[in-house]
Amino acid sequence: MRVLERALIVSAGLPEVEADEEALRLIAAAAMGDARRALNALELAAELGGERVTMDATREALGAGQPAFDKGGDAFYDLISALHKSIRGSHVDAALYYLARMLAGGVDPLYIGRRLVRMASEDVGLADPGALRQALAAVEAYQLLGSPEGELALAQAAVYLALAPKSNSVYRALAAARRAAEAHPAAEVPLHLRNAPTKLMKDLGYSKGYTYYHDDHEGSFAQEYLPEELKPARFFNPRGEGWEHRVAERYRELIQRFQAAKNDRHPKG
Repeated sequence: MRVLERALIVSAGLPEVEADEEALRLIAAAAMGDARRALNALELAAELGGERVTMDATREALGAGQPAFDKGGDAFYDLISALHKSIRGSHVDAALYYLARMLAGGVDPLYIGRRLVRMASEDVGLADPGALRQALAAVEAYQLLGSPEGELALAQAAVYLALAPKSNSVYRALAAARRAAEAHPAAEVPLHLRNAPTKLMKDLGYSKGYTYYHDDHEGSFAQEYLPEELKPARFFNPRGEGWEHRVAERYRELIQRFQAAKNDRHPKG
């Protein structure tokens, strides 16, 4: 446990990752005193949990299945890490090699498929929205065909993901939004955004002054949407690679229109 707790604090470890205590206990028990195996499992669980080591992520990390050649578990964690990083780094041949190693070693192909789906969202994201469809289709194809025919679909998805432009803007945005939600767990939703199904709620001002986007674009832009404590938070930061280049342009345009609409409705001085 001490090794795991220290790994979550030191700068060389995973200082931005949070972990449930019961998940850490499970990792420590499964590692049976092997510090390297514990740290590998911690890193994998953090990736699966989206920078939070939960029980579900830990169970998946520990229950992924150990290849026949890997009784100690180290090679399995090294190979899944190498596959993920090869795809992230756009190295197609390396991705195929590590995929083939894992399949030959007896790793559950559906586990690999789940990791490909994760990579499609985490590392490709809005740079190529089709990547997620490719990864999901590969999992579905494998479920339909089984081995060995279905493994070709996994290879196709791995190649597609490796060749795709990359973006982790949504991954980072969600992490930032989660931190904000933890820091402000009870921030009040602005009154004009609240639903008002009863007369009492209407009398209390719920939904009052809300501007319907399709009736008045600029009026909708001028409204505040975040709770008072979070203004002017900005979680999403598109980097502009691939399809996300258009997303970034649209986002910048909207930010400018938001500000212009607010200035028109609430001029300074």
